[in-house]
Amino acid sequence: MKIFYVDGPAVPLPEGHHFPMPKYALLVQAVAQAGLGPQAELCLAEPASDEQLMLVHQPDYVRRVSQGLLTEKEMRRIGFPWSPEMVERSRRSVGATIAACRAALADGMAANLGGGTHHAYPDHGEGYCVFNDVAVAARLMQLEGRVQRVVILDCDVHQGNGTAAIFASDPSVFTFSVHGAKNFPFHKEKGSLDIALPDGSGDEAFLDAVSWGTAQALQAADADLAFYIAGADPYSGDRLGRMAVTKEGLEQRDCLVLGQCLSAGLPVVIVMGGGYSKNVQDIVDIHLRTIRIAVEFY
Repeated sequence: MKIFYVDGPAVPLPEGHHFPMPKYALLVQAVAQAGLGPQAELCLAEPASDEQLMLVHQPDYVRRVSQGLLTEKEMRRIGFPWSPEMVERSRRSVGATIAACRAALADGMAANLGGGTHHAYPDHGEGYCVFNDVAVAARLMQLEGRVQRVVILDCDVHQGNGTAAIFASDPSVFTFSVHGAKNFPFHKEKGSLDIALPDGSGDEAFLDAVSWGTAQALQAADADLAFYIAGADPYSGDRLGRMAVTKEGLEQRDCLVLGQCLSAGLPVVIVMGGGYSKNVQDIVDIHLRTIRIAVEFY
């Protein structure tokens, strides 16, 4: 199973910032040291091109991101300051998901140790998301004739509003999201199937929603490829999650989603999504467990 990662200089962030950029380097290190066996291959991602990004994003937005021409208001909406490093990492995050698609279609399963930037819209970014990696990768796979229909299984605690908006009028892409009803984004877009849970939902309610929703999504989508956004932020210790899901519950979530996809004969691309625990090691641990489970399924 190929596991793609983003390399390059760290993105500078203001002191005390929520966004856990260190998790990415720590996760790559943890996966490399985890003893996952010869079937787990770590691969460096290439950056996405302008042409690939513009399959989803407006050309003017791609240009202004690349040249550092976004306004202060636009950057505040994204949540961290512009820098050349931010642009490079954002491009590589999309490139990693594109590469994972090609690997999954060849081998059955692949992962990006980043990605899941589901709040990015065609003309703007928000919620720590600059470009929408899953949307771009899905469009590219369709353009290249590798797939016709796609299903997106979003189990991050925040609704994938950008993804839902991008594919709102496209019946070839089915978007399923299970998320916190009162959490960000406060204006929810209408996806193909949305399950909104109250604050404090624990393992039972969360897993019931994931299991039922995934089954419904797979049946309705009749897809050729699945994207699984395995957010670490439903975890009870997450600062922004407002849920009460345990690490064991998140492991069961991974098993449910991957098991149903494989039973349906669907190749799966796994991306990490969000995670904002005060202890960054909790985030790394949750994501590493997802990769371990994926390798076992593979």
